[in-house]
Amino acid sequence: MNEVILCKYGEIILKGQNKGWFESILIRDMRQRMKRFGEFEVRYAQSIVYIEPLNEDCDIDAAYEEAKRAFGFAAISRAAVVAKDINAICDCAKEYLPQYLFGKKTFKVEGKRSDKRFPLTSPQIGAEVGGAILEAMGGRIKVDVNNPEITVRVEIRDQKAYVHAGSVKGAGGMPIGTNGKGLLLLSGGIDSPVAGYLIAKRGVIIEALHFESFPYTSERAREKVLSLAEIVAGHTGRMKVHIISLTHIQEELVKHCEEDYFTLLLRRFMMKLACMVAKKRDCEALITGESLGQVASQTMRALTVTDIVTDRPVFRPCIGMDKEDIVSIARKIDTFETSILPYEDCCTVFTPKHPRTRPELYKVEAQEEKLDVDALIEEAFETLVTHEIRIY
Repeated sequence: MNEVILCKYGEIILKGQNKGWFESILIRDMRQRMKRFGEFEVRYAQSIVYIEPLNEDCDIDAAYEEAKRAFGFAAISRAAVVAKDINAICDCAKEYLPQYLFGKKTFKVEGKRSDKRFPLTSPQIGAEVGGAILEAMGGRIKVDVNNPEITVRVEIRDQKAYVHAGSVKGAGGMPIGTNGKGLLLLSGGIDSPVAGYLIAKRGVIIEALHFESFPYTSERAREKVLSLAEIVAGHTGRMKVHIISLTHIQEELVKHCEEDYFTLLLRRFMMKLACMVAKKRDCEALITGESLGQVASQTMRALTVTDIVTDRPVFRPCIGMDKEDIVSIARKIDTFETSILPYEDCCTVFTPKHPRTRPELYKVEAQEEKLDVDALIEEAFETLVTHEIRIY
């Protein structure tokens, strides 16, 4: 029996005359994803992407798990492919569906005819297939059309019929590459990988920038960040990770500036450097994991002081979330356990005891005037190194 993966569109359906462009990008992405698991045909019709193995060597289990990670789909199903004949469909249901129905108490069957030439109506399809399932299951399951534990679907399309035991929720969002490129300020914490994932979900290609302060931060801290980037790249396919050293900048802050301004001044340096990397890499926006009021540098006043040095939008998808919301997403995307590994990042080095939460811009700029900002920026930018992570 042939089995395929059915991936149903999400927002792409709403794109009107531009729909074809979004579809082409989505199909290209899926074909790249599937190459790791064997030879698959990937095609689309009627707002569904069909992923069909072309030989027995294909790993359809891995392909199915990968499809669930791909942005752009609302629902994913594994389905048996059968001829458009009601007897063949019923035989298929008897053979294919019990593996999904064992242990369930109730079910119903929904029929859908995209091909209206099929001689049975949708309710008639449901009745016929429901009877076949009851026969195959020998009384171990009952029909409940109002509140079933599982819903079986039979879809009659142009060429074939498809039988499946419902679907799982897809990743949603927009296909990667449909909304430009952004630069993620990636720390070793919980928030920034979540921010990167959420913006990638909107179709944005993500590159990352990490700041380190060796020898105050360790090689393990760098490895942790690269591991986080690799996890996020599991959803996006690939990611370039740029690393810049802030060691000298932080040492100069300690020598010349008041302690309670350290964090704000450091954040301004970060944003200036991030804009330089973004310009070099054609990234149209910066992305950060800040949540309003979570720490001293994330108050409204503090964010204003740091954003004023940027030359492009700063996206903060976590800004209205509390920590529990962010942790929940981190667990979902498998970054949480890596994020909590006890390796320091540069933001925890030389942390002031009493950081400014309601800074005044002119006072921050007065502190900055004690430094040769341009020279420090240029020196730091020269330390930039790039790692490329490629999943598919």
